[in-house]
Amino acid sequence: MTDRLGAVLAGAVPRVCPAAVALIAVDGIVAATAAAGELVRYADAEGTLAEERPPAGRDSIFDLASISKLFTTAVLLSLAEEGTIGLDEPVAAWMPGHDPRVTPRRLLTHTAGLPPTRRIDLELPGADASERMEAMLRTPIAHPVGGPYLYSDVGLIIAGRVAELAGGAPLDALVRARVTDVLGLPDTGYRPAALSRAAPLAQTATPSRAAVLSRVAATEWKPERPGPGCVRGEVHDETAYALGGVAGHAGVFATAGDLLAFGEALRLGGGGVLRPGSVAEMLRDQGAEGAAFRHGLGVRIGDPAIVGPLTGAFGHSGFTGTSLVVDPARGLTVVLLTNAVHPVRGRDGIRELRHAVAGEALRLRELQPLT
Repeated sequence: MTDRLGAVLAGAVPRVCPAAVALIAVDGIVAATAAAGELVRYADAEGTLAEERPPAGRDSIFDLASISKLFTTAVLLSLAEEGTIGLDEPVAAWMPGHDPRVTPRRLLTHTAGLPPTRRIDLELPGADASERMEAMLRTPIAHPVGGPYLYSDVGLIIAGRVAELAGGAPLDALVRARVTDVLGLPDTGYRPAALSRAAPLAQTATPSRAAVLSRVAATEWKPERPGPGCVRGEVHDETAYALGGVAGHAGVFATAGDLLAFGEALRLGGGGVLRPGSVAEMLRDQGAEGAAFRHGLGVRIGDPAIVGPLTGAFGHSGFTGTSLVVDPARGLTVVLLTNAVHPVRGRDGIRELRHAVAGEALRLRELQPLT
């Protein structure tokens, strides 16, 4: 723990979030790391303290929420590199009957005219995950196709399904084969109970469900879900959960170290996951109008909610209280993982915490000459 970064997190825990882990890399070298708080602090929505409150650490696993969209994007771009899909081809090539104006590019820039969300669990309470997915894929266009920008989880769910159909495998398998195994990210994936810490690299035995879950941060109190009340080890997002825990818009869990490595791969041009040209296209302003930031493919550029003083940086945030910010011009990669929705959503201060961590990254950059 570095004193300054540790103080930033300590000042936010538990008021803003019960647990927080942050990592800052300068020119690819970790310059600051800090962890604070407890992975499980509350036993219910009223704030009753849990009997067991394990501390957060650098190896803690968090629900990334919408940062998952970047993993879906990486899979789609890798398929585009192979010529399996075209970013400007109609998704109807894989899903006959779909609006021919909808393309992977429009899905990744939130300009496909799809609604922001759809609570398919409430619409089809008795259906299974596959039936719900089929209904999601039939979501009608509700807004102008081509823009203006309208953030849509539905669009990324469809993008994830396009990846599955084009890639010939479930999305979690595609993310594993095309991203996490390539980069050596043993603690990143969907449904943490299935994660195997270091097994893909060292061929060690898969740890028990209890061993994995002991490192996972709890999220929101949801008594309607199976389990102890506060969600732990299952995706927080209701729609992703209704779709079986694997979806294009949410569902990925990771440690701060793994997410930092993913961000560094993008900063350095692909890291074996993507070619530099694909990353350049990912980070190019795609011209989506009406957003408070510029939009690349899957990524936000200069999002004021997360970049703080790192103007021009790209990345994404997650509803659970997570963020990844990458600033290639300054050689910075900044990760903040929290469970700000534990035990209930709506806490104040997560934007300020993200800005404070980004500010510390800028301070560390200014202490070292650019290499």
